[in-house]
Amino acid sequence: MVQQYDILIIGGGAAGFFTAINAAEANLDLNIAILERGKEVLTKVRISGGGRCNVTHAEFLPKELSKNYPRGERELLGPFHQFMTGDTIAWFEERGIELKIEEDGRMFPSTDSSETIIDCFLNETERLGVEIKTSHSVQKIKKSNNSWVIKTNKGDFTAKKILVATGSNPKIWNLLETLGHQIVPAVPSLFTFNIQDHLIKDLAGVSTFAHVKLVDEKLESEGPLLITHWGLSGPGILKLSAWGAQLLAEKKYLFKIQVNWLGYTSTDDALEQLKELKIKYAKQNVSTYAQFELPKRLWQNLLISIKISDQQKWADLNKKQLLLLSEKLTACRFTVNGKSTFKEEFVTAGGVDLKEVNFKTFESKLYKNLFLAGEVINIDAITGGFNFQNAWTGGFIAAKAMTNTTKNDED
Repeated sequence: MVQQYDILIIGGGAAGFFTAINAAEANLDLNIAILERGKEVLTKVRISGGGRCNVTHAEFLPKELSKNYPRGERELLGPFHQFMTGDTIAWFEERGIELKIEEDGRMFPSTDSSETIIDCFLNETERLGVEIKTSHSVQKIKKSNNSWVIKTNKGDFTAKKILVATGSNPKIWNLLETLGHQIVPAVPSLFTFNIQDHLIKDLAGVSTFAHVKLVDEKLESEGPLLITHWGLSGPGILKLSAWGAQLLAEKKYLFKIQVNWLGYTSTDDALEQLKELKIKYAKQNVSTYAQFELPKRLWQNLLISIKISDQQKWADLNKKQLLLLSEKLTACRFTVNGKSTFKEEFVTAGGVDLKEVNFKTFESKLYKNLFLAGEVINIDAITGGFNFQNAWTGGFIAAKAMTNTTKNDED
């Protein structure tokens, strides 16, 4: 027996739930269901932010917010004028959930628990009569007259309108490709760099602000760098990995980076400062006190890398040593040999080609009444709550469009 619905949501994640709730609230007469292939819903929400759920980011200007999306920056500018951070905060506040801002701009529920967000979504779907069907793996999506037919492992469904919010699911991308949509091949977007180098060996846990760029490429970023057991991580590296996702994949994650431990200080300026330090601290050992506000262990390793001993005094540094140190401080090169996933934040670049989505409604340009939201589209962001904001924005706008057209269809 075929089950009939007004709206079917494929994918029980953040974008899917947000769409379903807003659509049901806009029109209580609609029959809405969520199809989820897994046994549980909202699994990514549960593990986000170390189990705290990084709901959004405290950036309240649409243009500035859109700059955090390596893919989707231009396309999301319009949608963010419709629904963005302030709207997200208000939406949750209306449902009794207060969000707090951390120093780095990330926003979490004041409870510091992702269960707060999950409970909110489950309570809202129950209140609004949205059906949740778990363990329903979609096998086929096809258009039949003015309806959509969805075949799952547990039966067939029809709906006037469907929204696909399955994230980076290759199986669903294949089904959309069968319908004629162009899928940009998926590559990892947020990842850390594997580096084996004596300079950073035994420095795991050391963090400092730096400027990083890819050697021989126009790709650079800045931010805190975290030295790990396997190489380099931290916001500065993650931004570089996000913006360079396609390029680094083409290089098979084998490339060279240049780190300026002094941010944007030039080699010449660093050399001049070192000459001043040589005079100022003439009688001190170079390794005793770290300079340029660098972590002491990093400073000492930089000295060791150019064979400045821990007994050498500032006054004894020769011209060659000063030059080598200035270069090591501002143009330190590392060979990257592979990548590692960043915590649980497995984000991919890839998905439905941006040119095939109407970002005023998040409806497919190829098919009427087929909507898309979240990471099923070729949109991804740097870490910090931005990927969830994309889910909320797309889900809200799609819900509005789906309910408006449903009402019109019924007239």
